Amino acid sequence: MITIKKVILIVLDGVGVGELPDANLYNDEGSNTIANTASRCNGLFLPNLQKLGLGNITKIVGVKEENAPIGNWGKAAEISAAKDSTSGHWEIMGISTLKPFPTYPDGFPKQIIDEFIRKTGCKGILGNKADSGTVIIKELGEEHLKTKYPIIYTSADSVFQIACHEDIYSVKELYKMCEIARNDILVGEHKVGRVIARPFIGTKKLNFVRTPRRKDFSVSPPERSVLDRLKENEHNVVGIGKIGDLFNFNGLTDSIHTHHNEEAMKEIISQMNRLDEGLLFANLPDFDTMWGHRNNYSAFAKGLEEFDNWLPKLIEIMHKNDILIITADHGCDPTTESTDHSREYVPILVYGQSIKNGVNIGIRKTFADIGATVSEIFQVPLPKIGKSFWKDIKN
Repeated sequence: MITIKKVILIVLDGVGVGELPDANLYNDEGSNTIANTASRCNGLFLPNLQKLGLGNITKIVGVKEENAPIGNWGKAAEISAAKDSTSGHWEIMGISTLKPFPTYPDGFPKQIIDEFIRKTGCKGILGNKADSGTVIIKELGEEHLKTKYPIIYTSADSVFQIACHEDIYSVKELYKMCEIARNDILVGEHKVGRVIARPFIGTKKLNFVRTPRRKDFSVSPPERSVLDRLKENEHNVVGIGKIGDLFNFNGLTDSIHTHHNEEAMKEIISQMNRLDEGLLFANLPDFDTMWGHRNNYSAFAKGLEEFDNWLPKLIEIMHKNDILIITADHGCDPTTESTDHSREYVPILVYGQSIKNGVNIGIRKTFADIGATVSEIFQVPLPKIGKSFWKDIKN
């Protein structure tokens, strides 16, 4: 029996595969991110994901069900009372969020804003509403330049976002404001999932645009995750993309921040050539941030096809004792009226030269089955939740 050396776990952020039974509680009936996108675009061309078994999970126009896929397939439900990136990634790594993070569809309460003004020393704020980041800097950017007031906004997610022009507040000053909000203000009942720095540049005439110097200030997981157990047992744990932000850098031996899918995919290849052993945990964010939230289903479809086209480059350099797991953290259906995340099952595709193929691992009760499987592969203590499917697919 071959000992598995590396697990490559890729989260396609927001790529759900169908509504959960409780989707009605989240106003997400009818959501199926990938299938609805395919239908709206008259089909998707995803031959490599098809070979792994994607079409066996749900009906997707253009993606056939394989009689003999080279991978193993299934889907997982979320037990956490949420549908965001933080809870989704935490659950994948064995931590459930039974109490959702607070959200503020009508803006933050006066006491939060007053405390922010007092503790940061700014003279006032602009915004304080739920809005798109690109829309709100277009609306309030000019006033921000005149008043020097930070722009505060949120979304359907549990986030406190601060947008500042880099000519008004340096990135370092913006990060400091975020740290104050995270550590001194948004605590207790107002402990949001993430405080996000949103620097931007430009003018009203030339357009305001956000810069790549975004930074997330997340809450730490409430307990040890699979990542912590791997690290404690001296395995490499490399996070790519926003993995470090979502876990507040707990349980990682290395963290490489990337901003877009293309950067993340390049970094995965780079780390594959460097890493001898351990977990390579990557997030591809554009499906969610660039396309899902903006209901841009045509770009979403193109992004899926670009990922599919890249996939053979990864598979080609995988060793016989490597395993690839592809999944998601929630849905973000770009075809519905909502611009919010959607309460959906997430796909599970598993491939490796030394494991079985063509196994239907079924409908998993929790995302944590993935973390439990990773734990069993590396022979570290299992998380409190989740049931490993390793015995079903190992040779």
